[in-house]
Parts: sequence; C-alpha cells; structure tokens
Amino acid sequence: MSSQSSDDYVLILYYSRYGATEQLANALATGVEKTGMQARIRRVPSVSSNTEQTENAIPDEGALYCSVEDVRHCKGLLLGSPTRFGNMAAPMKHFIDGCSELWLNGDLIGKPAGVFTSSSSLHGGQESTLLSMMLPLMHMGMMMVGIPYSEAALHSTRSGGAPYGATHWAHKEAAGQLTSDERALCVALGQRVAETANKLAG
Repeated sequence: MSSQSSDDYVLILYYSRYGATEQLANALATGVEKTGMQARIRRVPSVSSNTEQTENAIPDEGALYCSVEDVRHCKGLLLGSPTRFGNMAAPMKHFIDGCSELWLNGDLIGKPAGVFTSSSSLHGGQESTLLSMMLPLMHMGMMMVGIPYSEAALHSTRSGGAPYGATHWAHKEAAGQLTSDERALCVALGQRVAETANKLAG
C-alpha cells in the first residue's frame, strides 16, 4: 500500500485537439503512478477569437478542465501541448496567462516540472515548443526535469523523444498511436518528475 497522501499528486496538464497529446498524458501518468504518487490529469478548454464562452464548464467526456487550485497544490507538474508553429497552442498559453497569482504568491517555487508535445511532422518545431512551455514555468520558479541519455529509448527512437521532454510524431502512418520508444520515454519522464517531487518534499 502506498504511503502517499491523497493530496500528493503530480498534475498532468495538457491541451489536445485530435488526441495525440492526450495519449502522451496518459502514458506519463503510468510513470507517475509507478512511484506510488497520484497522477491528476487535467486539460484546458479550447479558445476562440470571439469573447463568447464556447465550452461548457464541465467537458462532456475526457479529463476535467484544470483550475488554478489544481496547479497551486500540485507536488510536480507535467505540461503538454501540440506544436503550433514551433510554439505551444493558444489554449495552453491562455490558461498560463491566467495563472499570474501563482507567480505573485510564489506557489510553484522549487517544484519540479516537465513538458511534452506532439506534432504532425518530425522536424516541425517539437523542441522549440518544449522550450516555449519551459519559459513561464521557470519564471514561476519551477525546476525543470528532462530525460537523461541513460534512457535507452532516447538512443533508439526513430520518431518522438528528446532530452527536453516527451514527444510524439503524429504522422499518418502512426494512426495516432505512440511508438514503444515514445511510450517508454513518457513513462521515464513521469516517473522522474514524481521521484523528484518526492525527494524535494522529503
């Protein structure tokens, strides 16, 4: 039986339009839960160019929408977004821009974080997208956790995977499925963030 409190969780926060980034989030959760820590999966709603609300407060299916309180109380954070022209998608940026109180209060200082992304082309800006998500987290005082080259899949992957974070190449032949290397790197990153959170809290 785990000795972890129900309040000890790693937040896996993502935006996914076609489901590929969601698959990464689920694989990361497997890694988190291998440590005995809870993986709390949340997502952000889509945004539009008008000012009208376009999403219900509770989604019809899938993970619940994230609240600022979910972020405030996490022991660690895994942040994911599809690649949009080498950057995180607008819905994720919109959510992060609404978290200024976390920065003002220093709520995330000293907590570990990792990032993940998916793109439809192999060299379509995955690494710059990962870096774009790291920037606000570093401003909030979080400690970035990557994937070390001691992970064998980082040497063998012919699709996604980077030392900066977990990635997926969602090309047509992949049919939206993670490769074994991509999945292994997700599990490794999830486990590493959770283990780091445990050590920092210990």
